[in-house]
Amino acid sequence: MDIGEKKVLLANPRGYCAGVERAVQTVEKALELYGPPIYVRKEIVHNRHVVQALTAKGVRFVEENDEVPEGATVIFSAHGVAPDVHTSAAARSLRVIDATCPLVTKVHNEVRRFAAEGYDILLIGHQGHEEVLGTAGEAPAQIQVVDTPEDVDSVTVRDPQRVVWLSQTTLSVDETQQTVRRLRARFPALQSPPSDDICYATQNRQEAVKAMAPACDVIIVVGSTNSSNSQRLREVALEAGANAAYLVDFAHEIAEEWLDGARTVGLTAGASVPNELVEDALEWLRERGFTTVEHVTTAVENIVFALPQELRAALRPASER
Repeated sequence: MDIGEKKVLLANPRGYCAGVERAVQTVEKALELYGPPIYVRKEIVHNRHVVQALTAKGVRFVEENDEVPEGATVIFSAHGVAPDVHTSAAARSLRVIDATCPLVTKVHNEVRRFAAEGYDILLIGHQGHEEVLGTAGEAPAQIQVVDTPEDVDSVTVRDPQRVVWLSQTTLSVDETQQTVRRLRARFPALQSPPSDDICYATQNRQEAVKAMAPACDVIIVVGSTNSSNSQRLREVALEAGANAAYLVDFAHEIAEEWLDGARTVGLTAGASVPNELVEDALEWLRERGFTTVEHVTTAVENIVFALPQELRAALRPASER
């Protein structure tokens, strides 16, 4: 094959979203301010490289608050936590820095509002995912998790006139709408969230993949297997027409045989993936003759989230307090 015919379609947007950027910066600033060890409940974001890099700097990742020494600093991950997690942290006198993505916080606020108004809440999301556990914890008696469109058939509600659907922020837009359609067929009075729950970054990355998938022999998604939005990118790539799609954490995990006969490779990254991992993948492909890189841009992102209030207050010079 002529090497000059090989090319990479590089998705834009890709990689870090504003919520992930904020969460990682939160941990790094806390390290500067308080010194190691800093404790983080669960993974700050779902990415192996990020977790490994922060561990090397003195971050200790724990599953629950009772693993954190009393009075120490604990950071809650971007995925959000249930109210009882805050309660247990207070009981241990932990210094809490809440790095929950503001878009996840928005869904938590919606749950509290609809629960207070007596609604049954149908939360579209993946059973057991950290974000879903945290969101459902806001009103466990009034929330049912709907994992797949097929789960709609087993949903029961108290009053079909007071039902609302909400969603995990990192889902496939198309599959979520399929589930909503089935829910609405069962519950015609079903209310929708005041604004879209699936985050802008998840939607933008899926749209970029949809745009380039029909032209790709194979699509490589850089991201971790426990990252919901990364998994959805691989699924969306296949649904949108790519011949094959694979998810890898690191460039060295790309298998040579995946590229057999390929002339066009699509490359993207989940919202919790630092750009250096994309650059590594580009270099890996370049070494195998994919020297032409064409950008596929479907949106421009300029959203920035402020650091958590607890951290901003601690970083503020004493003269300003």
